Amino acid sequence: MKLLAATNRYYLLLSAGLFVLGSGVLYVGIERAVRDEMSEQLHNNQLELEERVAAGRPLPEPVYRQQYSVSGQPRPLGFSDTLLLDPTEGSMVPHRQLTFRALGPGQPPVWVTLRKSMVETDELLAATVGSMLVVLALLLAGIVGLHRYLSGRLWAPFQHTLATLRGYDLQQHQPLALPGSKIEEFAELNQALTQFSRRLVADYESLREFTANAAHETQTPLAIMQAQLEQLLQLPALATDAAAAPLLADLYGATRRLSRLHQALGLLSRIENGQFHAAVPLDLAALVREKAAQLAPLLDARDLTPHLHLAAAPPRQLHPGLADSLLHNLLHNAIRHNVPGGDVTVHLTAHALEVSNPGPVVSGDPARFFERFRKHNAASESPGLGLSIVQQICAYYGFGLSYTFAPAGARHTLRVAFGPGPGGAAVGRA
Repeated sequence: MKLLAATNRYYLLLSAGLFVLGSGVLYVGIERAVRDEMSEQLHNNQLELEERVAAGRPLPEPVYRQQYSVSGQPRPLGFSDTLLLDPTEGSMVPHRQLTFRALGPGQPPVWVTLRKSMVETDELLAATVGSMLVVLALLLAGIVGLHRYLSGRLWAPFQHTLATLRGYDLQQHQPLALPGSKIEEFAELNQALTQFSRRLVADYESLREFTANAAHETQTPLAIMQAQLEQLLQLPALATDAAAAPLLADLYGATRRLSRLHQALGLLSRIENGQFHAAVPLDLAALVREKAAQLAPLLDARDLTPHLHLAAAPPRQLHPGLADSLLHNLLHNAIRHNVPGGDVTVHLTAHALEVSNPGPVVSGDPARFFERFRKHNAASESPGLGLSIVQQICAYYGFGLSYTFAPAGARHTLRVAFGPGPGGAAVGRA
């Protein structure tokens, strides 16, 4: 629920409660005032009649039959309410009555009951209370409407700030440009966000510069080391030294692994920094065939059979380097974690790319193999970044990446869905 809606709901509940309470208080107050006024009129009539009886004069004839009545029998004294039949309308009418004892000179006491119809006062009460309720309802509606209008207007800077944050892209290398506001809290929020974005852009630029410099400065020494080790391995003197040759071979292998690690980390960094914008239409089926042909010697060396099921699919806008890296890592992962005499099966449709292979059962949560430097086999020469690169490429293009394992045949499948991925963390293996 939005903040404005929650605030309006509380205001509405408070206003409605006050409206009901105020209506009850108004009704009781007006009714009590009317009854007190009627009781006062009856008391004044009582005083007039008592003076008349005390002076020995007879009681006046009532204007209407129910105006008052006289009885020689004792009656309860004081005010009371009663219902009397109205012969004209044929209905019972509420009356307010006052009974008192009157005593004239030389005459026995009589009990006089004065009555006053409450029909007119009820109508007056209903009209007054109804009018007041209408006024209160209009006031309540006006308050709610004014509050909604003012809330929308006063919170407009916050909505603008929120929309700007949603559309902000750090890769534009520009800090947020938030306008000032007349509301002090929103002005402070915009100022804090602007300062934060400036620091973020500065740190991002520093990180990019460091990554680029590190990649450039380490690439040349690695290439020199690898070339010199290759020359050392070709020297004739190594043939007579049984101890030096294995040491140089191990050093050369470590240099090659370091070079691959350098390339993989550099690729991950460039993907995360969004440095692959030159997308072109690519035929994935042709790329899969080309990549399978490149890996044919490795497939033959491990006695693996490729099965390509490539349906006709429209070209996809991808960076050529990222597309090549995606397919290479998927296929190389299926080859590395296969079994002797197994197969590598590729299914390509217009909606997804699936690479499956038989392999050993993975213990534990397979999602951890998408983490960097995670390996299925700790002794493997792989740097453990293949599926991390695949995951970053899929995230870069908004593809879904998922892993499934079929116990029948111990078959592992990596699926790249060409669209938004399913909710939750993807799982896989390296």
